[in-house]
Amino acid sequence: MMIYPTMELQDGHCVTLDKGQLDAAMSWHVDPVETAREFASAGAEWMHLTDFNAVEGKGDNATLIEEIIRSVGIPVQLGGGMRSREHIEHWLEKGAGRIVVGTLASRDPHLVEELARHHPDQIVLAVDVWQGQVMSDGWRQSGAFTPKAYIEAFGDTPFAGIIITDIDSDMTDVEAQLGLISGLARTARAPVIASGVVRTADDISRLKYIGSISGALVGRALFRKTLTVEQALEMAMPEPEMIAEFQ
Repeated sequence: MMIYPTMELQDGHCVTLDKGQLDAAMSWHVDPVETAREFASAGAEWMHLTDFNAVEGKGDNATLIEEIIRSVGIPVQLGGGMRSREHIEHWLEKGAGRIVVGTLASRDPHLVEELARHHPDQIVLAVDVWQGQVMSDGWRQSGAFTPKAYIEAFGDTPFAGIIITDIDSDMTDVEAQLGLISGLARTARAPVIASGVVRTADDISRLKYIGSISGALVGRALFRKTLTVEQALEMAMPEPEMIAEFQ
């Protein structure tokens, strides 16, 4: 299972959210570029990066993000405010390994499908769920689709992955989140990445044994120091297979 150390940026600072509340972000006094490099030096193969200013449409962290992409040494999966073909292709040209789309997929699914086919293994679908509905516009707008119907509507669109977040239970009811995410993973045809469910190494252990989940975003636990990147990577490794000894 792939571990994506996760960084969320707001006004140039690393932040974390409670239940998607952008106006109540907790800021962490760390250097974003150095922190990203630490993710890589710890052995991560990818990192995930979200620009909350771009999500809100109130500026962006473009210069900082470019520096992270240039210097971190591992591919960056980038999301936040990706609401046009031009913006997505701009960041692919800047070196982002993958682009995460959410609101654009609900507004123009045909464009997103086209982008996924034109940029194989570089477009990731974000499915953010609140009280059984798919949310968009920075988790402020409820759509008409249930998450299962939403994923099914994209059929065999060749997404690099589908990130599923249960905003409603956000870290307070991990069992419910795992149930939702594992159920949706059985519907999806693309690899599913769980978001918002990892607090400790035990949570990774449980995710690993849900065979339909291919990866997990790990952010808040790293900043709160309830988990290290090294511990997360070690726990995500497959268990060695037992080999019978023949006499």
